[in-house]
Amino acid sequence: MVNDEPEVPWADEIPAGAFITKGPTFKVGEYFDRFHMDVFRGTSAGDLRYYFYDPTEHGYPEKEDYPLIIFLHGVSNSLEGDVCINYTGAEFFATDEYQADFGGAYLLVPLANEKNDDKGMRGFWGDEYTVPLYDLIHDFIKEKTPGVGKKIIIGNSAGGLMAFKMVTQYTDSFDALLPAGSGAVPDDIILDRYDEKGIYLFIAMSMHDELHDFDVELGPRLSRLRRMKHCVLFTPDWTYSGDHCIQSIYVNLEMGQHCIINPLHANLKFDDGTPMDEKLPRGVTGWIDDVIHNR
Repeated sequence: MVNDEPEVPWADEIPAGAFITKGPTFKVGEYFDRFHMDVFRGTSAGDLRYYFYDPTEHGYPEKEDYPLIIFLHGVSNSLEGDVCINYTGAEFFATDEYQADFGGAYLLVPLANEKNDDKGMRGFWGDEYTVPLYDLIHDFIKEKTPGVGKKIIIGNSAGGLMAFKMVTQYTDSFDALLPAGSGAVPDDIILDRYDEKGIYLFIAMSMHDELHDFDVELGPRLSRLRRMKHCVLFTPDWTYSGDHCIQSIYVNLEMGQHCIINPLHANLKFDDGTPMDEKLPRGVTGWIDDVIHNR
C-alpha cells in the first residue's frame, strides 16, 4: 500500500524512545444523537445553524443556573456535518461522565457560514460574526433554556481567535474562555480588563504547533499571563494522543501538534486514566467546575 502522506516534519525532533501515532485514539460520533440542530435566522451574517445539548433531557432537573458552554470550530470544520461537533471538542462534554464532573451544563455549537469553492475557503469566523454570534447565544438562552449561569467559550484554532474577540467585545457577558491552538493573545490592556472583570482564562498551545510559532506568538506573553488572577496554561512540549504517543494528523498538511483540542476533548487524560499534565489532574472538566464555583 502506497502512503501518500509526506514524512512528519518534526519526526527527527521527538524525544528518544518516543513514538508517533496517527490521530486521536477516541471514537468519533458515539454521542452525536445527544445533540439537536436548529437555525438562528436573519442575522447580518445570514442564517446561522447550531447544535445544542440540553442537560434536562439526560437526568438533570430544570433550573436556571446551569452553565452554558459554547464551542467554536476551526476553519472548514462547519463543512464536516455532525463531525464538527467532535472537531470543536464538544462531543464528550455531552457524556454522563463529563456532565457529572461539573453538575450539568448546556452545550452550544454555532456554525459559521463557510464555503469552499473556486473562490477558495471563505466565511469562517471573523469580525463580521461578533454581533450575530452574540445575538445567537442570547436567543438560545431565551428560547431553549429557563436561564443559565456562567457562560464559557471554548474555541479551537480560528475558533480560539473568535473566542478572544467575543470576550474582548462583550466582557461583561462571559465568565471564562479557553482558546486552543490559537496564539492571538490580546494586549495587556485587554488582559487587565479580564482581570478586573474576573474572567477565567485557559490557554492551550503545543510548543511544536505547526500553524503558530509558539516562541513568537505565545512565549513572550507567558510571564504576563502567569500574573493574571485566573489563568491556566497548558503548553506541552508535544501534543500526545491517548496511547501516550505523539500525535500526527495529516489533512493536506501536518497539523497533529496544532490539534491540541484532541487532548482537551479527552479531558487531558490518557486512555489509561493518567493525566497528561500533573498540574491539571482534573482536566478541563475540573477547570469548568472551578469556574462555576469561583475557585
